[in-house]
Amino acid sequence: MAKVAGLDAFKENQEVEVIDASKKVKIGIIGTGWIAESHISQYLRMPDVEIVALADIVPGKAEAFAKRFEIEGARIYDSDEALIAAEKDLDGVSICTYNTQHAPCAIHALEAGINVMLEKPFTVTLDEAIEVMKAEKKSGKILTIGFQPRMSENMQMIKKIVDSGELGKVYYIQAGGGRRRGIPTPFGTTFIEKETGGLGALGDIGCYSLDMLLGAVGYPKPLTATGYVSDYFGKDPAYYPGHPEYAEKFGVDDFAAGFVRLEGDIVLDFRISWAMHMNTCGDALILGTKGGLRIPSTECWNGEFDRPLIIYKTLGDQTIEYSVPLKPAGDLFYNKLRSFVDAIKNGGKATVPSSEIVINQAILDGLVRSAKEGKEIEIVIPEV
Repeated sequence: MAKVAGLDAFKENQEVEVIDASKKVKIGIIGTGWIAESHISQYLRMPDVEIVALADIVPGKAEAFAKRFEIEGARIYDSDEALIAAEKDLDGVSICTYNTQHAPCAIHALEAGINVMLEKPFTVTLDEAIEVMKAEKKSGKILTIGFQPRMSENMQMIKKIVDSGELGKVYYIQAGGGRRRGIPTPFGTTFIEKETGGLGALGDIGCYSLDMLLGAVGYPKPLTATGYVSDYFGKDPAYYPGHPEYAEKFGVDDFAAGFVRLEGDIVLDFRISWAMHMNTCGDALILGTKGGLRIPSTECWNGEFDRPLIIYKTLGDQTIEYSVPLKPAGDLFYNKLRSFVDAIKNGGKATVPSSEIVINQAILDGLVRSAKEGKEIEIVIPEV
């Protein structure tokens, strides 16, 4: 079966993806909430994937999920442990649980010798991430983290610009974007409760912003962090007309900011928001000794952006700026899962490796710890 790239479907010399469907990759989905809908909708487009099992701790939820997406023959379980214990032929799992269950579910799957697509954020704490990586190392299986913006040619261009030397030595990176009004309560309260979410805006969309910037400059290790978090909007009943109970359940951050010193004499100026009285925290910036790069603001940094990148330079005594043309929007979520399936079939590696995202997690963890302690803290990432 051939799949034609969407925007090029009517062009000559169109790109064609040929998929060998003679051998099915058997996939299980752990957690059947909102993000699992995105996973299943893309897996169902792949003729070489068979969804064989679903698990959810909420009674009836996995059954309803299977019925809604017409997944015939999928076996239903009430926990990840039950699914993993019973399914002996699984090739991989998508872990789509709430944040605080990412680590235990990933560890269970890896210990059972199953490849893992783990939705972001990696975990809630750095300690959890290290434990997952230990299980990954021992298992020898694939562990990839769900950052679909990595599939975007426009996002990839940011790293290409930095690697080209066009900006010179990078010394400052600034996160931007953020939501004016976007606490994710329409999907229930698992995002906002401490026991399930663990992190708020930091883990939900802050990790995307960090991946974009840190990936561009080679994921240098963090050295110190000074962090700030707040929950003024999340705990205000007036924010949720008709649902004051959400304010009572809110236990995470709705805004975060910080200053992080990185190896290589680079500093990160970070901010992210689920809610604020402002339309954006600004564009993302990468400043170098030979040039600067402006990355247009988005609410989430979780996909494409809709305006060109702009490079700022000085030629002699003249200041100039020029834009980088946008590439067509990609099929990012599909490509994220396709790369996971292909890695399983071909003995490949993780597209988004834990060795990079543990640095992302260390920064999130450091900002939270610094905010709690009210001072700058040192960040040390244990060896695995």
